Amino acid sequence: MGRVLRGTLIWGALLLSMSVPLIAAGMSPLLAWRDPVYIVAGFAGVIGLALLVLQPLLAAGALPGVPGARGRRVHRWVGASLIAAILVHVIGLWLTSPPDVIDALLFVSPTPFSAWGVIAMWCAFGAALLAVFRRKLRLHPRLWRGFHVSLACVIVGATVIHAVLIDGTMEPITKAALCALAVVATALAAVRITARRR
Repeated sequence: MGRVLRGTLIWGALLLSMSVPLIAAGMSPLLAWRDPVYIVAGFAGVIGLALLVLQPLLAAGALPGVPGARGRRVHRWVGASLIAAILVHVIGLWLTSPPDVIDALLFVSPTPFSAWGVIAMWCAFGAALLAVFRRKLRLHPRLWRGFHVSLACVIVGATVIHAVLIDGTMEPITKAALCALAVVATALAAVRITARRR
Protein backbone atom coordinates (compact mmCIF):
# COMPACT_ATOMS: atom_id res chain seq x y z
CA MET A 1 0.00 0.00 0.00
CA GLY A 2 2.90 2.33 0.76
CA ARG A 3 4.34 1.81 -2.71
CA VAL A 4 0.97 2.51 -4.35
CA LEU A 5 0.51 5.68 -2.30
CA ARG A 6 4.04 6.83 -3.11
CA GLY A 7 3.48 6.23 -6.82
CA THR A 8 0.17 8.07 -6.73
CA LEU A 9 1.74 11.05 -4.99
CA ILE A 10 4.64 11.19 -7.45
CA TRP A 11 2.38 11.02 -10.49
CA GLY A 12 -0.03 13.51 -8.93
CA ALA A 13 2.75 16.02 -8.26
CA LEU A 14 4.17 15.53 -11.76
CA LEU A 15 0.83 16.00 -13.51
CA LEU A 16 0.05 19.01 -11.32
CA SER A 17 3.37 20.63 -12.16
CA MET A 18 2.65 20.11 -15.87
CA SER A 19 -0.97 21.25 -15.83
CA VAL A 20 -0.81 24.36 -13.61
CA PRO A 21 1.25 26.38 -16.16
CA LEU A 22 -1.29 25.41 -18.85
CA ILE A 23 -4.18 26.55 -16.67
CA ALA A 24 -2.39 29.78 -15.80
CA ALA A 25 -1.68 30.46 -19.48
CA GLY A 26 -5.34 29.81 -20.27
CA MET A 27 -6.30 32.61 -17.89
CA SER A 28 -4.00 35.16 -19.53
CA PRO A 29 -5.76 38.40 -20.58
CA LEU A 30 -3.52 38.48 -23.65
CA LEU A 31 -5.56 35.68 -25.20
CA ALA A 32 -8.42 38.10 -25.83
CA TRP A 33 -6.34 39.80 -28.53
CA ARG A 34 -5.13 36.67 -30.30
CA ASP A 35 -6.56 34.71 -33.24
CA PRO A 36 -7.65 31.10 -32.54
CA VAL A 37 -4.84 29.67 -34.71
CA TYR A 38 -2.24 31.69 -32.80
CA ILE A 39 -3.70 30.52 -29.48
CA VAL A 40 -3.57 26.87 -30.56
CA ALA A 41 0.02 27.32 -31.74
CA GLY A 42 0.99 28.94 -28.46
CA PHE A 43 -0.59 26.23 -26.34
CA ALA A 44 1.10 23.56 -28.44
CA GLY A 45 4.37 25.19 -27.39
CA VAL A 46 3.35 25.13 -23.72
CA ILE A 47 2.34 21.47 -23.99
CA GLY A 48 5.68 20.70 -25.62
CA LEU A 49 7.51 22.34 -22.73
CA ALA A 50 5.43 20.35 -20.24
CA LEU A 51 6.25 17.10 -22.03
CA LEU A 52 9.95 17.88 -21.60
CA VAL A 53 9.48 17.32 -17.86
CA LEU A 54 7.95 13.88 -18.41
CA GLN A 55 10.10 12.65 -21.28
CA PRO A 56 13.53 12.31 -19.60
CA LEU A 57 12.05 10.68 -16.50
CA LEU A 58 10.43 8.01 -18.67
CA ALA A 59 13.67 7.37 -20.54
CA ALA A 60 15.54 6.92 -17.26
CA GLY A 61 12.90 4.61 -15.81
CA ALA A 62 12.52 6.97 -12.87
CA LEU A 63 8.73 6.99 -12.67
CA PRO A 64 6.70 4.45 -10.66
CA GLY A 65 4.59 2.04 -12.68
CA VAL A 66 6.57 2.45 -15.91
CA PRO A 67 10.05 0.99 -15.29
CA GLY A 68 12.40 -0.44 -17.87
CA ALA A 69 10.98 -1.47 -21.23
CA ARG A 70 7.51 -0.17 -20.40
CA GLY A 71 8.89 3.26 -19.58
CA ARG A 72 10.88 3.35 -22.81
CA ARG A 73 7.73 2.39 -24.76
CA VAL A 74 5.79 5.26 -23.19
CA HIS A 75 8.85 7.46 -23.80
CA ARG A 76 8.52 6.78 -27.53
CA TRP A 77 4.83 7.72 -27.53
CA VAL A 78 5.51 10.90 -25.57
CA GLY A 79 8.33 11.67 -28.01
CA ALA A 80 5.89 11.35 -30.91
CA SER A 81 3.48 13.65 -29.07
CA LEU A 82 6.30 16.15 -28.56
CA ILE A 83 7.08 16.18 -32.29
CA ALA A 84 3.38 16.66 -33.01
CA ALA A 85 3.23 19.60 -30.57
CA ILE A 86 6.26 21.18 -32.26
CA LEU A 87 4.67 20.81 -35.70
CA VAL A 88 1.38 22.34 -34.53
CA HIS A 89 3.32 25.17 -32.89
CA VAL A 90 5.37 25.98 -35.99
CA ILE A 91 2.58 25.46 -38.54
CA GLY A 92 0.21 27.59 -36.48
CA LEU A 93 2.75 30.41 -36.30
CA TRP A 94 3.34 30.02 -40.05
CA LEU A 95 -0.38 30.42 -40.73
CA THR A 96 -0.55 33.59 -38.66
CA SER A 97 2.70 35.17 -39.89
CA PRO A 98 4.78 33.39 -42.58
CA PRO A 99 7.49 36.09 -42.76
CA ASP A 100 8.24 35.76 -39.04
CA VAL A 101 8.63 31.99 -39.34
CA ILE A 102 10.87 32.32 -42.39
CA ASP A 103 13.06 34.85 -40.55
CA ALA A 104 13.27 32.49 -37.58
CA LEU A 105 14.22 29.49 -39.75
CA LEU A 106 16.91 31.57 -41.48
CA PHE A 107 18.19 32.87 -38.10
CA VAL A 108 17.60 36.50 -39.12
CA SER A 109 14.68 37.23 -36.81
CA PRO A 110 15.08 40.37 -34.66
CA THR A 111 13.59 38.47 -31.68
CA PRO A 112 16.33 36.49 -29.84
CA PHE A 113 13.92 33.80 -28.64
CA SER A 114 13.21 32.67 -32.22
CA ALA A 115 16.69 31.27 -32.83
CA TRP A 116 16.56 29.18 -29.65
CA GLY A 117 13.19 27.77 -30.67
CA VAL A 118 14.53 26.77 -34.08
CA ILE A 119 17.60 25.11 -32.51
CA ALA A 120 15.35 23.13 -30.18
CA MET A 121 13.09 22.14 -33.09
CA TRP A 122 15.89 20.78 -35.30
CA CYS A 123 17.45 18.92 -32.39
CA ALA A 124 14.07 17.37 -31.58
CA PHE A 125 13.72 16.22 -35.18
CA GLY A 126 17.25 14.86 -35.03
CA ALA A 127 16.55 12.92 -31.82
CA ALA A 128 13.35 11.52 -33.31
CA LEU A 129 15.13 10.40 -36.48
CA LEU A 130 17.85 8.75 -34.40
CA ALA A 131 15.17 6.82 -32.55
CA VAL A 132 13.31 5.78 -35.71
CA PHE A 133 16.44 4.66 -37.57
CA ARG A 134 18.30 3.27 -34.58
CA ARG A 135 18.58 -0.27 -35.98
CA LYS A 136 19.42 0.81 -39.53
CA LEU A 137 22.20 3.11 -38.31
CA ARG A 138 23.83 0.19 -36.49
CA LEU A 139 25.48 2.46 -33.98
CA HIS A 140 26.98 0.99 -30.84
CA PRO A 141 24.35 1.34 -28.08
CA ARG A 142 26.64 3.52 -25.96
CA LEU A 143 27.37 5.81 -28.93
CA TRP A 144 23.68 5.99 -29.89
CA ARG A 145 22.75 6.77 -26.30
CA GLY A 146 25.38 9.51 -26.16
CA PHE A 147 24.02 11.18 -29.30
CA HIS A 148 20.42 10.89 -28.14
CA VAL A 149 21.09 12.20 -24.63
CA SER A 150 23.21 15.06 -25.99
CA LEU A 151 20.43 16.11 -28.35
CA ALA A 152 17.91 15.87 -25.51
CA CYS A 153 20.02 18.19 -23.35
CA VAL A 154 20.24 20.75 -26.16
CA ILE A 155 16.48 20.45 -26.78
CA VAL A 156 15.66 21.19 -23.16
CA GLY A 157 18.26 23.94 -22.77
CA ALA A 158 17.26 25.73 -25.97
CA THR A 159 13.54 25.33 -25.23
CA VAL A 160 13.95 26.78 -21.75
CA ILE A 161 15.84 29.80 -23.09
CA HIS A 162 13.20 30.17 -25.82
CA ALA A 163 10.39 30.12 -23.25
CA VAL A 164 12.09 32.41 -20.73
CA LEU A 165 12.80 35.07 -23.36
CA ILE A 166 9.17 35.17 -24.51
CA ASP A 167 6.95 37.65 -22.71
CA GLY A 168 3.62 36.09 -23.65
CA THR A 169 0.63 34.25 -22.29
CA MET A 170 2.53 32.01 -19.87
CA GLU A 171 2.43 33.25 -16.28
CA PRO A 172 6.04 34.05 -15.23
CA ILE A 173 6.25 32.10 -11.95
CA THR A 174 4.67 28.88 -13.23
CA LYS A 175 6.72 29.17 -16.44
CA ALA A 176 9.94 29.49 -14.45
CA ALA A 177 8.98 26.52 -12.27
CA LEU A 178 8.15 24.36 -15.31
CA CYS A 179 11.44 25.32 -16.99
CA ALA A 180 13.37 24.49 -13.82
CA LEU A 181 11.65 21.11 -13.54
CA ALA A 182 12.51 20.30 -17.17
CA VAL A 183 16.18 21.15 -16.57
CA VAL A 184 16.39 19.16 -13.32
CA ALA A 185 14.56 16.15 -14.79
CA THR A 186 16.84 16.14 -17.84
CA ALA A 187 20.02 16.49 -15.80
CA LEU A 188 19.04 13.66 -13.44
CA ALA A 189 18.00 11.43 -16.34
CA ALA A 190 21.20 12.15 -18.28
CA VAL A 191 23.34 11.15 -15.30
CA ARG A 192 21.29 8.02 -14.72
CA ILE A 193 21.25 6.94 -18.37
CA THR A 194 24.92 7.55 -19.08
CA ALA A 195 25.86 5.62 -15.94
CA ARG A 196 24.18 2.46 -17.21
CA ARG A 197 26.39 -0.45 -18.23
CA ARG A 198 25.74 -2.54 -21.31
